[in-house]
Amino acid sequence: MKFIHIADIHLGAVPDADMPWGAQRAKEIWSSFQDIIRICNEEQVDLLLIAGDLFHRQPFVRELKEVNYILSKLETAQALIMAGNHDYIGARSNYQDFEWNEKVHFFLGDEVERMSYEELNVEVYGLSFRMKDIYESLYDGAKPEKNDRIHILLAHGGDERNIPINRKKLVELNYDYIALGHIHKPEMITDKIAYCGSLEPLDKNETGERGYIFGEINRNEDGKRSTIIRFVPHSVRSYRRCSLPVNVETTGGSLLDLARSTIKEQGEQHIYSFTIQGVRDETIHFDKEAIKALGNVLETVDQSVPDYDFDALYRENSDNVIGMFIRKIQESAEQDEIAKKALYYGIEALLGAKEM
Repeated sequence: MKFIHIADIHLGAVPDADMPWGAQRAKEIWSSFQDIIRICNEEQVDLLLIAGDLFHRQPFVRELKEVNYILSKLETAQALIMAGNHDYIGARSNYQDFEWNEKVHFFLGDEVERMSYEELNVEVYGLSFRMKDIYESLYDGAKPEKNDRIHILLAHGGDERNIPINRKKLVELNYDYIALGHIHKPEMITDKIAYCGSLEPLDKNETGERGYIFGEINRNEDGKRSTIIRFVPHSVRSYRRCSLPVNVETTGGSLLDLARSTIKEQGEQHIYSFTIQGVRDETIHFDKEAIKALGNVLETVDQSVPDYDFDALYRENSDNVIGMFIRKIQESAEQDEIAKKALYYGIEALLGAKEM
């Protein structure tokens, strides 16, 4: 029995809405979800498990119709869906009365229920968020029925406000597979329990690969069932944090070339956050806007410091506020990193004011 496990698709989200690529990112989330259907058909999987937050917020009826049509293209798989904390089933939720096609089962209740697939010898258990915040550990005692069928649990949560999860107790439930959602970073907890992570990264903090879990549950030669899962990267692009090292020889032009080559080497489709680090020539000031103009650059932070000769500066300014500032900072904490940064940034500000 083969399955694909996805979660935290967040249809309707617009990552980086204030950036030129924001609208495209919103479309990519939909197209990435649609591509999962293609993969399900190519791999001839039996189940598509959607572990919550299919939508970023309460879905419109038109959006549910679009998703229903997309899921109707499944050739071999049945889709099982639960609502998460983002698309929870509130009093006015359009999930309540929506009629899904025959290939979809939606867990509407707030208590664990069971869906059986006789032809697959599978039982899938799940529930839905009926409110945004749930502080109870609803999965701790959610044991499957005692029979010879394959047992799968669809679950969403893992923090204090969104169904706290005791991982040790999950293991003790003894499911053949537990498909988790809510945590956007993929994580294999055991060979039978996993967070698939978000299908696409949704903000700059979601660095690293994003995608889905592909799994198989079969019987070994000794008659025992075995579960094999693997994470499959799938996202259209990723957020990358990159350091741009500088020294006293670095010019504005050479830094721009370094950023340009980094983007080319790692992939122009990705979204970058750059940090300029090192000691620069004191006369150089880097143009962060020029780096941003290279393409998908979300932000550039300049943490470089000028190569000041503090002894010479002190001798030249021993009778004014600049000299006094140097002396006070150096006396207070010569080896303290915060004091060192204060010294660099303070002198830069004072010298700038002096030149005005």
